Amino acid sequence: MSKPAGPVVRIGPGEVRGFWRGEPGAPGASAAFLGIPFARAPIGELRFGAPVPPEPWDGVRDALEYGATAQRGDTGITLIPEPSVPGDGTLNVNVFTPRPGERDAALPVLVYIHGGGYVAGSPASPWYDGRAFNRDGIVTVTVSYRLGFDGFGHIAGAPSNRGVRDQLAALEWVQANIAAFGGDPGRVTIAGQSAGGDAVLTLLGMPAAQHLFHAVWALSPALGDVTAERARTLSAKLANLAGVPPTREGFASVPEDRLHALQDAAAAHDFQNPRSGVRSVLADGLAWAPAIDGDLLAQPTLESIRAGVGADKPLVLGTTDDEFTMIMDRAKGRMRFVPASPALRWLGLSREVRRAYLAANPAQRRKGTAALVGRLVSDRVFRTGVVRVAEARADDLDRRGSGALDPAAAPTWAYRFAWPSPTRTWALHCLDVPFWFDCLDEPHVAAIAGDDPPRALAAALHGAAAAFIREADPGWTSWSGGRTRIFGGDPTKPEVDPDGYASVRPLL
Repeated sequence: MSKPAGPVVRIGPGEVRGFWRGEPGAPGASAAFLGIPFARAPIGELRFGAPVPPEPWDGVRDALEYGATAQRGDTGITLIPEPSVPGDGTLNVNVFTPRPGERDAALPVLVYIHGGGYVAGSPASPWYDGRAFNRDGIVTVTVSYRLGFDGFGHIAGAPSNRGVRDQLAALEWVQANIAAFGGDPGRVTIAGQSAGGDAVLTLLGMPAAQHLFHAVWALSPALGDVTAERARTLSAKLANLAGVPPTREGFASVPEDRLHALQDAAAAHDFQNPRSGVRSVLADGLAWAPAIDGDLLAQPTLESIRAGVGADKPLVLGTTDDEFTMIMDRAKGRMRFVPASPALRWLGLSREVRRAYLAANPAQRRKGTAALVGRLVSDRVFRTGVVRVAEARADDLDRRGSGALDPAAAPTWAYRFAWPSPTRTWALHCLDVPFWFDCLDEPHVAAIAGDDPPRALAAALHGAAAAFIREADPGWTSWSGGRTRIFGGDPTKPEVDPDGYASVRPLL
């Protein structure tokens, strides 16, 4: 029996052909359209420029394979499988839909932005396939954007925050074209994990992006605004390493692979002194990330959110319990006899904060000093951000309505993913992603979640995500002082903790 012909839809630049997964019309069937350009290849004169709409094409363009990725080469073993795809046309989208060509279907839309610290990651991950969301009646789009210095480095005379501009261009493409795939441009939820989580919060706080989406889900966001001064300093350091002037022409003269190698050196922290190295990582955050440019980003994201930008957008955000605790696993033996309080002092915590933090984290303290330090890193980089963002939105409500509910404001919901990995010990960074996408059968999942991950947990987390995308409500009580849904926690305790991030409050 021959396979059904791939569906063809017409979008702005021309027609594209995808392929079916399952029999058209059968339960669970969906179509995939891969590697559709939303902008021209950022090479030659377009390198370091703002994204430019793609050239129209004649005939039907096959969208059967993932497009080129901004990530280059083999990044080695990572927690999420994110393959690199060679090629120049790195600005592309992948669309997964149960109703291709049905413009009147008006299904809700999920646009997912991958993580990777803004220097790695790929929209071609099998974990990001939208088939489970398609099953739930949701059109899913994964997008690419320029990474590292190409996407985020400061260059005098070139557009700033080029990676953010790519994300905006991809969202503009969704607004213009998603109806052809059965999606409703008036019901777009943006979501992302890690750097992708930061990306969607950046967009939430960006006035120029408000017309492009209607709700936000941020998984493990690491707030990463780079100051203008630091952006200029890093750029000058990179130019010095490359031996070129810090201009668009100078950087363009450096081969791509060499610039990628040098960007790591320019951003490297000095670990000759471990204490100052770790503390600088915690203080400085990511190097190549959205920068305060006075244009797209006039102020830090948190300040923008506190000022009310994006207040009308429903928001869900949360973290795993031990995002980066695993980085201290190798030090467990060496730190066995190191008292907890001196270790925290070594990382810059004052006496008062140390006492409060230890009192708030007794269970983690019992696991040893290495586990406690790892939790502190997780808290400083990821988990405090949940509280800061949630309370910034609450602060805005208070200022505008003296504590009364503003009818134009939308709720904020928080969650924690508390299920520990049977292979990696912790409820670690990225562990929640295959549960969120409900792709536990994907072969790479076992490495991080074991051979028999709990399907009920995937049903709960993915179900909450699908409900939020469809109905703007994930199904539990909103923040209001700290209320937090716990996924995969102690089954003898309530699912909603009245202050689920209380353990990080001493750090605020």
